[in-house]
Amino acid sequence: MIWGPLLIAAAHIVLFAAWTIWMSFTSSTLMPVSDFVGLRNYNLVLGTRNWKIAFDNLLLFSSSFVVLTMLTGLVLAILLDQRIRGENVLRSIFLYPMAVSFVVTGVVWSWLLNPGMGIQKLVNDLGWTGFRFDWLIDREMAIWTIVIAGVWQASGFAMALILAGLRSVEADLIKAAQIDGAGPVRMYVRVILPTLWPILVAVLVILLQMAITTFDLVRALTGGGPGIATQLPALVVYDFMFQRGQLGRGAAAAVLMLLTLLLVLVPHAVWKYAQRRRAAHA
Repeated sequence: MIWGPLLIAAAHIVLFAAWTIWMSFTSSTLMPVSDFVGLRNYNLVLGTRNWKIAFDNLLLFSSSFVVLTMLTGLVLAILLDQRIRGENVLRSIFLYPMAVSFVVTGVVWSWLLNPGMGIQKLVNDLGWTGFRFDWLIDREMAIWTIVIAGVWQASGFAMALILAGLRSVEADLIKAAQIDGAGPVRMYVRVILPTLWPILVAVLVILLQMAITTFDLVRALTGGGPGIATQLPALVVYDFMFQRGQLGRGAAAAVLMLLTLLLVLVPHAVWKYAQRRRAAHA
């Protein structure tokens, strides 16, 4: 019974991916056409200022988002691993942002970071009139507002996976480290965390996927602005396809996004396959 829906879903993904790839080699505009134009769309997309800015932003956003999210999730997981009182409540609070859509997250953070109605206005009204927190309208700093909102939403997810890994560490290993005189910091750094690297790799891959495909958060928070200062590849695809009516170029941008995603997924899949082969022959 389960194979039917899985096959339908797989066919849906494969067929639409194949159709998008084909469209990227045509001169399609508002309506699909079948004339083959080779790599022209790819050259045009790669030559645009929008794509260059979007890809630079993607590198900055993805690296900052992944590192900060993993560090925050790791710290929260270690704190909760101390069996503190109210752990269930705190875990629910930290996980709650993942239950909120990225659109809602973007809208709420756009209110908080708006200089005329958010954090800056609140602090100014309290008497600190020289305080400025106008990153949302600053071309150089606007990308960091997306990082802040993204880390806030995804840290609980990273925490949950890392905490599950911490709770799965063998008690005998921890007791042996304690007998050897290892303190809490040394125990986590030298004993516990090295056993979590498969989970950390999985979290890393998932977060990179989220970063590469980010669209609705940016759309709701900055709209790609000021100007095009916070453009990401997904917004470039949207711009070509739905605002300019250039279906072929939009498909080419989407394929470039897919290739970027494959750079993350394929090495992870190969690594997992090698791990299973190694385990089977052990």
